[in-house]
Amino acid sequence: MGQARDTDFSEYFEARVQRFRRLAFGMCGDWHTAEDLVQATFIQLYRRWRRVRPDTVDAYARRILLNAFLTGRRKRGRELVTSSPPERAAPPGHDSHERIDMELVLSGLTPRQRAMVVLRFLEDLSVSEVASLLGVAEGTVKSQTARGVEALRAVLPAPTSKE
Repeated sequence: MGQARDTDFSEYFEARVQRFRRLAFGMCGDWHTAEDLVQATFIQLYRRWRRVRPDTVDAYARRILLNAFLTGRRKRGRELVTSSPPERAAPPGHDSHERIDMELVLSGLTPRQRAMVVLRFLEDLSVSEVASLLGVAEGTVKSQTARGVEALRAVLPAPTSKE
């Protein structure tokens, strides 16, 4: 029984870890914090693995990740302690002044708006799925997502066509 549990969990972990890392990064904007969030998510998920229904495991894991992100934001507040990273050259074919720093852009949103925007557009969840995940009304998801997108449009440069 224990071996089957570990095997099932290991298979789930291998299949989903990259997806959850991407989601966590979208929420927090820092790869190190994203790794910590994903690690905490999978630890908590493993503890409850026998009780989680297979058809809801993804939703349950997203909820754990979201709660870890929102709880961590409340604990840390708005402070972000980092050391200055060394300058890196832009990848070939990309002008650094044309690239958008999504971390900086997303950091202007509230944690809840950021989570909604990331869940709606990065994870491609429906309004009802995000509302269920966050425990809010669908109208709240619509309005907060719209405000988040509006805030992003205000700071992002207007799209230009290259002909």
